[in-house]
Amino acid sequence: MTKASLLWIDLEMTGLEPVKDRIIEVAAIATDWKLNEVARYQAAVKVNPKFAQRRMVGEFWNENSAVREALLEQNLRDGRPGRMVENELLDFLKENFDKKQPIYLAGNSVWNDRRFIEREWPRLDAKLHYRLLDVTAWKIVFENHFRTKINKPEVHRALDDVEGSIAELKTYLGRIK
Repeated sequence: MTKASLLWIDLEMTGLEPVKDRIIEVAAIATDWKLNEVARYQAAVKVNPKFAQRRMVGEFWNENSAVREALLEQNLRDGRPGRMVENELLDFLKENFDKKQPIYLAGNSVWNDRRFIEREWPRLDAKLHYRLLDVTAWKIVFENHFRTKINKPEVHRALDDVEGSIAELKTYLGRIK
């Protein structure tokens, strides 16, 4: 069985402040260095509905009200405790990554996702290498050095966004060959 090298993660949160907000959805895709998918995982994370409604306000959520409503509905219907989701993610790592190799977290602005992981899922955080593969750095280089803008769809759902991040990096890599 092929083992993965990169753990692509996207989180949807009630907001962007790790101390005040909570993870409400997660998607992960494990890939090798050629960005071939090895496995995928996704889950809705249970958040107190009143808390979620109170935190999911403001300009971003007003502009993305359909996403907000879908996440809130999914939370009520399918949300599982964060500890259970963390356990499942740890099992996902065990099944798909070589325990002797570092596990690099990858994604767009994944440094912010990492702050939530550190706070809510410390056992998962402990398994991750300190280095990140942040596609946003590639975006900055291509936009400012090469004057090339590559837009990925901004769906604001975890699985769609992580798939978009992988596709975006494939595009950048294809341009430098």
